[in-house]
Amino acid sequence: MTTILAGAALVTPADVLPDGWLEVDGDRIVTMGTGEPPRPADVTLPGGYLTPGFVDIHCHGGGGATVVGATPEAVARVAQAHRRCGTTTIVASLVSASHDSLARDVAVLAELAEQGIIAGTHLEGPWIAREYRGAHDPASLRDPERDEVETLLTIGRGTVRMVTLAPERRQGIEAVRLLDDAGVVVAIGHTNARYDRVREAIDAGATCATHLFNAMRPVNHRDPGPVVALTGDERVTNELILDGVHVHAAAAAFAVRAAQGRIVLVTDAMAAAAGDDGDYQLGDVPVRVVDRVARLVDGGAIAGSTLTMDRAVEFAVRQVGLPLVDALAAATSTPARMIGLTDRGRLEVGARADLCHLDPGLDLTAVWSGGTPVPRG
Repeated sequence: MTTILAGAALVTPADVLPDGWLEVDGDRIVTMGTGEPPRPADVTLPGGYLTPGFVDIHCHGGGGATVVGATPEAVARVAQAHRRCGTTTIVASLVSASHDSLARDVAVLAELAEQGIIAGTHLEGPWIAREYRGAHDPASLRDPERDEVETLLTIGRGTVRMVTLAPERRQGIEAVRLLDDAGVVVAIGHTNARYDRVREAIDAGATCATHLFNAMRPVNHRDPGPVVALTGDERVTNELILDGVHVHAAAAAFAVRAAQGRIVLVTDAMAAAAGDDGDYQLGDVPVRVVDRVARLVDGGAIAGSTLTMDRAVEFAVRQVGLPLVDALAAATSTPARMIGLTDRGRLEVGARADLCHLDPGLDLTAVWSGGTPVPRG
């Protein structure tokens, strides 16, 4: 038996198709179109928009749990919390830690990626700049020695999708080349690098900016720094955290204009996303969440976010001024393509039936993961 969903506009990477329908067989989209479906719909949607499930390539936690210190139960809880908010594909992001801790977590996450619970691992550190470490433990920061990089990739068995590093560190450019040759997306972030060093890293294979503007040398008209280099290069995709805390809407709009079609929405979520205010840990660092803003207990630096992707899409449209098609592409097809996932992030025949329904006000009303309805909770 197949399932036909109808009654909402279909949002593709290029257009909004009114009066749409699609047919799901198992976990795949098998047909789709506009107008009358081939038979009466099994699910009639009350207008609004049917979109691909969201793809979050930068997420540390949610639902009160974290992927750091990975346990299968905690990671499954994180994935479930974000799935209820429309994110059907998630990359688990680790933070700076000792080699032994990272090796253990990468091994656990590799198994979960092979089971399909997550889409892979993102190493955000430990090869980042002390000056722009954000919420990372300064005792864990170090240079990207070749042996350690190769060891972690070997343990990951091809599931390490992305690495964030500061290219100004010793052996930084060599690490970019090594990771790029291994098929890993190299992201520039938590960096004090100047413009020319960032350009050198891009030429060596870096193709992403980790949470643009945040935790990097700021723009100066005589010392333009990472932001200008990263937004100005057609080879680079740029993450934005659109929670109204990390980046002002006007700065986000500037980035959208400078890097048109090369923006990815991420949550950078920690355990309190889709959860409650209170005290948490980000790795070994204590974090306090007050009024949905996560900050270090010691020093008050922003420590990830409590954002979910449905709210990021709404902010992108309402506050930044992105057209709905562009905002959704930044949360679906662009991140999926960036990390090499060709079967999701798009409404098209043959793609996974990962779906979201947004009402006309852009509130999320329903989610399907691989064709199966997700209880909202």
